[in-house]
Amino acid sequence: MLNNKTVLAIIPARGGSKGIPRKNIRDLAGKPLIAWTIGEGKKSKYIDRIILSSEDSEIIEVAKAYGAEVPFIRPRHLAEDQTPGIDPVIHALKELPNYDFVVLLQPTSPMRQVEDIDGCIEKMFETGAPACVSVTYPEKSPYWMYTIKDNELIEPLIPQNEIVTRRQELPIVYSLNGAVYVARTDRLLETKSFITTQTSAYIMPNSRSYDIDTEDDFLLCEFLIKKKVNSENKLR
Repeated sequence: MLNNKTVLAIIPARGGSKGIPRKNIRDLAGKPLIAWTIGEGKKSKYIDRIILSSEDSEIIEVAKAYGAEVPFIRPRHLAEDQTPGIDPVIHALKELPNYDFVVLLQPTSPMRQVEDIDGCIEKMFETGAPACVSVTYPEKSPYWMYTIKDNELIEPLIPQNEIVTRRQELPIVYSLNGAVYVARTDRLLETKSFITTQTSAYIMPNSRSYDIDTEDDFLLCEFLIKKKVNSENKLR
């Protein structure tokens, strides 16, 4: 609870992952991938309730074992490849009304920590914005990106009078990292999006901003988590 306002956290996890089959419950450094998100969410000092939205019975059982509630089973038409990501969130809010704020925690961000979750919630309140999302510095600046025209010549993605050649001179930009989304429930039901012109940003370091989408992402996160755990064990 925050300022006497209730906070609901939703973890969406469907069973039909194509890039990495069954990735949400695949073992990552000793725990199912989804367990890393549940564990950090449960540490939050603001979240009142953590629920899973899934149509998959195996994912549901794993999530329950690690402490997430499963108050409903997601309809299968909301678990298709083409289903917009916001639809399961809207469905969950209609199933569980009367929460003042909603936090979306995607299970594909295992490096995210509770300080990021609570920090994003706090940033929303500090700025007075109806929503806040986590961002990070992109590895490659869009000012150095190009499209290829029909004649196969390159064209800057962002029009510039002069191409900047030194990174220090580039405008500072940020990209969504998919780790934390927070919004006032009434506003989200109205706009159907966490991203509007009034959304504030919580900046996360790149080291906690990995979003698992490929096998390489999975292996990299596993390596980093094991390295972190080994370092912590040596300090004890």
